[in-house]
Amino acid sequence: MTINRQILLVSRPTGEATLDNFHLAAPELPELGDGQVLVRNFYLSLDPYMRGRMSDAKSYAPPQPLDTVMIGATVGEVIESRNPDWQPGDAVTAMFGWQEYGISDGSNLRRLHDASVPMSAYLGAAGMPGVTAWYGLNRIIAPKAGETVVVSAASGAVGSVVGQLAKRAGCRVIGIAGGEQKCTYVVDTLGFDACVDYKAGNVYEALRNAAPDGIDGYFENVGGEVFDAVMRNLNAHSRIALCGMIAGYNGEPIPMKYPSLLLTQRVKLEGFIIMEHLDIWPQALKELTEAISAGELRYRESMTQGIESAPAAFLGLLKGENFGKQIVRLV
Repeated sequence: MTINRQILLVSRPTGEATLDNFHLAAPELPELGDGQVLVRNFYLSLDPYMRGRMSDAKSYAPPQPLDTVMIGATVGEVIESRNPDWQPGDAVTAMFGWQEYGISDGSNLRRLHDASVPMSAYLGAAGMPGVTAWYGLNRIIAPKAGETVVVSAASGAVGSVVGQLAKRAGCRVIGIAGGEQKCTYVVDTLGFDACVDYKAGNVYEALRNAAPDGIDGYFENVGGEVFDAVMRNLNAHSRIALCGMIAGYNGEPIPMKYPSLLLTQRVKLEGFIIMEHLDIWPQALKELTEAISAGELRYRESMTQGIESAPAAFLGLLKGENFGKQIVRLV
């Protein structure tokens, strides 16, 4: 008998999410049927988008049903197979959610081909966050050498990749992060030209000093006061890739203070959901894994141990307590 510990969403948050919204269950694994594959999940990804799925408000995706396993990307290894296309030992990524095992007919599995890339990286820089960064930068901001690109949540899983790719494109890159430690990492390790600590005071003035020639491209992960400060420093014909607005994930409205600047500066602003652009994934993943293998793309992970740690780690992520990509180690 094998127990599959899993985290269920049992209630919807009102305001901030809490531990009471989750429940640890431990059902037995059923026997495999013909054509099925059993995967032992080694790592689970925690991402800000999950907060939106906990709500039943209208959004780009249906809400997470109550009393079901929380959504989430995983990487692991096939340990049993009744499907000829998959063999024990195959390393795979899937969307098995917050649980220790996953059963599949194989259609939702993707092989991890490059063994030189650590398995956990396929949930971060070589996974959905990395592809999100690649698309928003290359297809929306489309930076030119010599331009200034600003990235919020710059030490996180998406922002860190955006900035490094922008540097490779020949741009001056400025990060925005919370705290001196994160800003030091963004500049000294990731190679950004500057980093603004939004916790230190006047973000608008700090950005104006860091970008005296204005901002040409902005990758938005946060919203709120940070977004307002960037807006006031935008150049004409600047481009904004709107990826996330974590400042508003608890449901409160976050009005823009300077929407008229979108017109006067002739700004292109485009929101995007990376799962609607599956056609670019192969190219993006190829470039990202090659850069990681060559040591040209750096990343950092915050790791907690055990499926039972997932709810608290997720709540910490929403408050910016993580440093880098938030992952749960399941083995």
